[in-house]
Amino acid sequence: FTSCCPGWVDYAEKRYHDLLPNLSTTKSPQGIQGALTKTYWAEQTHLKPEQIFHLSIMPCTAKLHESRRNDTMKTGGVPNTDAVLTTREFADLIGQWGIDFAALPEGVADNPLGPYSGAATIFGATGGVMEAAVRTAYALVEKKELKDLNFAPARGLKDVKEAELMLGGKKLRIAVVHQLGNVDAVVGRIRAARDAGQEPPWHFVEVMACPGG
Repeated sequence: FTSCCPGWVDYAEKRYHDLLPNLSTTKSPQGIQGALTKTYWAEQTHLKPEQIFHLSIMPCTAKLHESRRNDTMKTGGVPNTDAVLTTREFADLIGQWGIDFAALPEGVADNPLGPYSGAATIFGATGGVMEAAVRTAYALVEKKELKDLNFAPARGLKDVKEAELMLGGKKLRIAVVHQLGNVDAVVGRIRAARDAGQEPPWHFVEVMACPGG
């Protein structure tokens, strides 16, 4: 299971204790960015972690809770993410400050953490994490890119999307689900297969708590 959606992780911790070992141990993009900022970037700029204020701008209201959930979100006792604004709050601030984005000069993102990918752009939408992971895994295993980088089976707003992909000579079965009300059916199928001693219906499942991601 993916673990980048804090709403889903919190839900799983409360309802699916038996499946917690199957959650990805990879931090969310916010968690990774914060950790890198307070360690790698701090070293590059010769700053102490407590001298850096890391503000995260995210579309998700649960990201503030994620940034405070436990000590894994800290470096040497210092929070990796100091504050979180939702995109709505950020837009309100832009309006309050009277900033006209159309009139701003062109610029480039700061290095060394400025470069980004198309996959990074789509991760917040349902199916985006799965598509990014499939693209990357395929390139690493097959030593070539997918013929169509737009992985259509992961896209769209269907409650549960399923797909199969040949990877390293093996068939990879994936599922994408959004809205927590749709998760029980997916978990039920996984548990039923496990209890029957059968192979699970999917090898990789993306879950997003909110409609659309």
